[in-house]
Amino acid sequence: MTNPKTTYKIDKKAATKVRGFYIVKKGLITISMLKKLLSCVGEYKKPTILTFIFILGEAIIECLIPFITANLVNRMKIAIEMKSLLAIGLSLVIMALISLMCGGIAGYTSAKASAGFAKNLRKAVFNKIQDYSFENIDKFSSSSLVTRLTTDITNVQMSYMMAIRTALRSPLMFIFSIIMAYIMGGSLATTFVIVIPVLIFGLFFISRKAMPAFRRVFKKYDKLNESVEENIRGMRVVKGFSREDHEKEKFGNANEDIRADFTRADRIIAFNHPLMQVCMYFNMIFVLIVGSKLVISTMGADLDVGQISAMLTYGMQILMSLMMVSMIYVMFTMSWESMKRISEVLTEESTLTNPQNPITAIKDGSIDFRDVSFKYSSASKKYALSNVNLSIKSGMTVGIIGGTGSSKSTLVQLIPRLYDTTCGTVSVGGTDVRKYDLKTLRDNVAMVLQKNQLFSGTIKENLRWGNENATDAELIEACRLAQADDFISAFPDGYDTFIEQGGTNVSGGQKQRLCIARALLKKPVILILDDSTSAVDTKTDALIRKGFREYIPETTKIIIAQRISSIQDADMIIVMENGEISAAGTHDDLLFTSEIYREIYEQQTNGGEQDEADA
Repeated sequence: MTNPKTTYKIDKKAATKVRGFYIVKKGLITISMLKKLLSCVGEYKKPTILTFIFILGEAIIECLIPFITANLVNRMKIAIEMKSLLAIGLSLVIMALISLMCGGIAGYTSAKASAGFAKNLRKAVFNKIQDYSFENIDKFSSSSLVTRLTTDITNVQMSYMMAIRTALRSPLMFIFSIIMAYIMGGSLATTFVIVIPVLIFGLFFISRKAMPAFRRVFKKYDKLNESVEENIRGMRVVKGFSREDHEKEKFGNANEDIRADFTRADRIIAFNHPLMQVCMYFNMIFVLIVGSKLVISTMGADLDVGQISAMLTYGMQILMSLMMVSMIYVMFTMSWESMKRISEVLTEESTLTNPQNPITAIKDGSIDFRDVSFKYSSASKKYALSNVNLSIKSGMTVGIIGGTGSSKSTLVQLIPRLYDTTCGTVSVGGTDVRKYDLKTLRDNVAMVLQKNQLFSGTIKENLRWGNENATDAELIEACRLAQADDFISAFPDGYDTFIEQGGTNVSGGQKQRLCIARALLKKPVILILDDSTSAVDTKTDALIRKGFREYIPETTKIIIAQRISSIQDADMIIVMENGEISAAGTHDDLLFTSEIYREIYEQQTNGGEQDEADA
């Protein structure tokens, strides 16, 4: 499997190797990552550009106001006509209103642009995940993917808004204020030569110290989400074993870990404010003392009261700009980790792709395994399946039985290409599954898992996942085959009954029957039941199998089961052990030829099966 950190192409001539890693000089990784993310700006380019324009206008006006105010103060010293005073005052009011308007519009456009960017980015990440193979999904934990879709994208959204608004405004204000300070104060502006380097160094040092804590937080968010997800999914188990206190302690530890890192980082960042105050008051004292002496000694010829007031204002603007740059740096460093995590998802390529000129029709439901071996990862030393050779004719009913960990589910997952074989080939309808269009293959191969998923919505809406155009009559027929129509009809709202998220308001057996009906609506050429009748009683199980024989005789049916009664009448039964086919044949044949099968049969017929059904 490809490591997400190595999916970027690095020109080694443009990089320096340090301790086994390449430090890129030309920023190839950065540019690649940013291009991938910024491609999600899409239709929100216009509000982004408008934000730049209005921020520029706001910054220019804010820097001009102290200049005009200083001239007004100086003119008031030597007397000024009321008419001129009112005109200048009105112009200042108009400029302030225009600045306010520019800031307000920039706030609106930046919010619109950043929220839209986050929407597109979230959609791109979610769509990418939908294209993943099981192998890709195994690479990222579900809790980590949730964190990337929520917390990480929110961080990037905030950084984008700061980038197009504050990150532009602060440097502009800094540059304009420096220029205007030298125009107004001349040599007095040398105070900034002292203050600015001290502030820049201090802010950079503080931010640099806080960054490691911020970086650690994101991985810990994954653990926190994982703790929440496991607890909610396994709530019945938690309560059944009275493990609430243990779960609270586990969550509390993860939560405390995040709090400690954020507290450590915030404690360091808190030094920003006193550093800012020291620099600001130093600037004020320097300007007032030196400026006052210059005003007195030159009688206002070189410097006057207006210039001192302007210098104080520009000094404040310069220092505030640097303060904002510092906060932007912190935010960008935090979001940089989020950007990398999001980019890992976006740059991860599915290990399963359509071939060129894919086949879009399946002849029949015959299945052939030829010298198939499989392992879940190239790094794995042990194969989950080894040297599997199997031939299934179209329309056959095939049972698969074996102990836990014998790779029964792994075997059937290769048929619809949920995974690809490591060695050998799997063929459906006489054609290698890798030559089919993926959608065509999966539309024709229906899988029902033991722990299949129902989604929030009505029963009809859940059933139509199998066929969105299915008529009500087709829904009822599929449910009758799956022995689900009786309990659905008993609900007050029938097929319009609302299913809670995860199907929590129906029993395990009802959920399994609904999932079987949903699969039947696909009218597949191959139907795979992966221990999907484990929660129904033996009578219902027998009725479901009878319906299959009578109504879908041409469909190839593969049934994984723990109960021999579920597969006893199959055309062929496969016995799995340690990832290999131990034996294959009919029920009667296996009783004589397979010790494993005979042992299972004897255990179940001596009461084991009845106990399981009663449970």
